Amino acid sequence: MNDDIDPALVAVLAQLWRAHSETPARAWSLAKLAKQSGLPMSALRRQLTGLADGGLAEVQTSEEGTGSAWLTEEGAALCRAVFGEDE
Repeated sequence: MNDDIDPALVAVLAQLWRAHSETPARAWSLAKLAKQSGLPMSALRRQLTGLADGGLAEVQTSEEGTGSAWLTEEGAALCRAVFGEDE
Protein backbone atom coordinates (compact mmCIF):
# COMPACT_ATOMS: atom_id res chain seq x y z
CA MET A 1 0.00 0.00 0.00
CA ASN A 2 1.03 3.60 -0.54
CA ASP A 3 2.62 5.24 2.52
CA ASP A 4 0.27 8.23 2.12
CA ILE A 5 -2.81 6.11 2.85
CA ASP A 6 -4.03 6.16 6.45
CA PRO A 7 -3.66 2.65 7.93
CA ALA A 8 -6.93 3.18 9.85
CA LEU A 9 -8.73 3.79 6.55
CA VAL A 10 -7.25 0.62 5.08
CA ALA A 11 -8.31 -1.32 8.20
CA VAL A 12 -11.90 -0.08 7.95
CA LEU A 13 -12.10 -0.74 4.20
CA ALA A 14 -10.68 -4.23 4.70
CA GLN A 15 -13.32 -5.05 7.31
CA LEU A 16 -16.14 -3.57 5.22
CA TRP A 17 -14.90 -5.70 2.31
CA ARG A 18 -14.80 -8.75 4.57
CA ALA A 19 -18.36 -8.01 5.71
CA HIS A 20 -19.45 -7.59 2.10
CA SER A 21 -17.79 -10.87 1.12
CA GLU A 22 -19.26 -12.84 4.03
CA THR A 23 -22.75 -11.33 4.15
CA PRO A 24 -23.39 -9.17 1.06
CA ALA A 25 -27.00 -8.43 1.97
CA ARG A 26 -26.28 -7.46 5.60
CA ALA A 27 -24.44 -4.65 7.28
CA TRP A 28 -22.02 -5.12 10.17
CA SER A 29 -22.60 -3.30 13.44
CA LEU A 30 -20.29 -0.42 14.27
CA ALA A 31 -19.22 -2.31 17.39
CA LYS A 32 -18.17 -5.33 15.30
CA LEU A 33 -16.37 -3.13 12.77
CA ALA A 34 -14.49 -1.34 15.56
CA LYS A 35 -13.45 -4.63 17.15
CA GLN A 36 -12.46 -6.29 13.87
CA SER A 37 -10.49 -3.26 12.63
CA GLY A 38 -8.81 -2.70 16.00
CA LEU A 39 -9.92 0.93 16.14
CA PRO A 40 -11.61 2.89 18.90
CA MET A 41 -15.20 3.83 18.05
CA SER A 42 -14.28 7.51 17.59
CA ALA A 43 -11.62 6.64 14.99
CA LEU A 44 -13.98 4.23 13.25
CA ARG A 45 -16.70 6.88 13.03
CA ARG A 46 -14.23 9.41 11.56
CA GLN A 47 -13.17 6.94 8.88
CA LEU A 48 -16.75 5.97 8.11
CA THR A 49 -17.75 9.62 7.78
CA GLY A 50 -15.06 10.11 5.16
CA LEU A 51 -16.06 6.94 3.32
CA ALA A 52 -19.73 7.93 3.38
CA ASP A 53 -18.92 11.46 2.17
CA GLY A 54 -16.96 9.88 -0.68
CA GLY A 55 -19.89 7.61 -1.61
CA LEU A 56 -17.99 4.43 -0.73
CA ALA A 57 -19.99 3.38 2.34
CA GLU A 58 -23.37 3.84 3.93
CA VAL A 59 -23.70 4.33 7.67
CA GLN A 60 -26.88 4.08 9.70
CA THR A 61 -26.92 5.21 13.32
CA SER A 62 -29.57 5.38 16.01
CA GLU A 63 -30.11 8.05 18.65
CA GLU A 64 -28.58 5.65 21.18
CA GLY A 65 -25.32 5.70 19.22
CA THR A 66 -25.51 2.17 17.86
CA GLY A 67 -25.43 1.61 14.16
CA SER A 68 -24.18 -0.32 11.20
CA ALA A 69 -22.23 0.24 8.00
CA TRP A 70 -21.85 -1.36 4.60
CA LEU A 71 -20.15 -0.75 1.28
CA THR A 72 -21.94 0.96 -1.58
CA GLU A 73 -21.53 -0.47 -5.08
CA GLU A 74 -18.75 2.07 -5.65
CA GLY A 75 -17.06 1.01 -2.42
CA ALA A 76 -17.32 -2.66 -3.35
CA ALA A 77 -15.78 -1.92 -6.76
CA LEU A 78 -12.88 -0.07 -5.12
CA CYS A 79 -12.28 -2.87 -2.62
CA ARG A 80 -12.44 -5.46 -5.40
CA ALA A 81 -9.71 -3.53 -7.23
CA VAL A 82 -7.58 -3.09 -4.09
CA PHE A 83 -8.09 -6.37 -2.22
CA GLY A 84 -9.12 -8.77 -5.00
CA GLU A 85 -12.29 -10.70 -5.70
CA ASP A 86 -14.75 -11.80 -3.03
CA GLU A 87 -13.42 -14.74 -1.05
